[in-house]
Amino acid sequence: MDWIERIAGIRRWTRAGERAPHKPLLLLYVLGRFQQYGNRPITFTDTESDLKKLLKEYGPPRDTSPGYPFHHLTSDGLWIVDTATGPGSPGPELGRLRASKATGRLQPDLARALAEDPTLAVRIARHLLDANFPASLHADICRLVGLDLDSGEAPGIRPPATSATRRDPAFREKVLMAYEYACAFCSYDGWLDGMAVGLDAAHVRWWAFEGPDDLANGLCLWALHHKLFDKGVLGLTAERTVTVSARFVGRSTTARDLVLSLAGRPIREPQPGLSSPELAHIAWHASQVFRLPARGTH
Repeated sequence: MDWIERIAGIRRWTRAGERAPHKPLLLLYVLGRFQQYGNRPITFTDTESDLKKLLKEYGPPRDTSPGYPFHHLTSDGLWIVDTATGPGSPGPELGRLRASKATGRLQPDLARALAEDPTLAVRIARHLLDANFPASLHADICRLVGLDLDSGEAPGIRPPATSATRRDPAFREKVLMAYEYACAFCSYDGWLDGMAVGLDAAHVRWWAFEGPDDLANGLCLWALHHKLFDKGVLGLTAERTVTVSARFVGRSTTARDLVLSLAGRPIREPQPGLSSPELAHIAWHASQVFRLPARGTH
């Protein structure tokens, strides 16, 4: 059985490109637990706060319940939920999951495959990360769920990209050149021994959500601003000015100078004749990543 294909086919709520990474986040959490404890049942009440934090940090901007993936993942044949009175999930409602002492565990065949092949958990995790999140967030998610991607991975274990998933290796250089090797938000332009350092080619609309590897979906960003852009601290308006989430709190002079002062600042434009970020990609980021409300400008 190809477990990667099974997991790639999990059913998700979809509507007009909206993100719904609830089940992938639960699976990543469960894989982290499996690496540490095996297929020990996971009690909902013991993990509710962990799942809530995961969804708040890496889920869509709208509020979501940890009961949703805990219950609905059972429909994909990968996850089993039992209660104190017997098998079967009581539903996604938090009160019922708590009152019934619901527990979850991986489907036995999947658990057996994970135990027999230590690289499988790593391959599944990498697929889930690549399919749902930008690379800038992968390490942070793994730390939060306790996943070790080096524990079972042998050299060359990552499968080659298919034609449908292959990324453009020239994307980074094209984007950095378009912005003359300077951050579009703050104009940072550091070099070391003839190489640009600390600059990334950021996707406005995430590659995992059909964001193309082209200039109209790219920004040259300083590494810190790239991370904050992917976390929803920073965003863009239709006029291509920077927005800063009011949820971000920074009291130091450094935070004020490097982040808060960006609010309302026009982004650096690419070289003449080259594409700026398309409004459709900006709108996707604003609705699916940026953490509303935005701070006012001075």
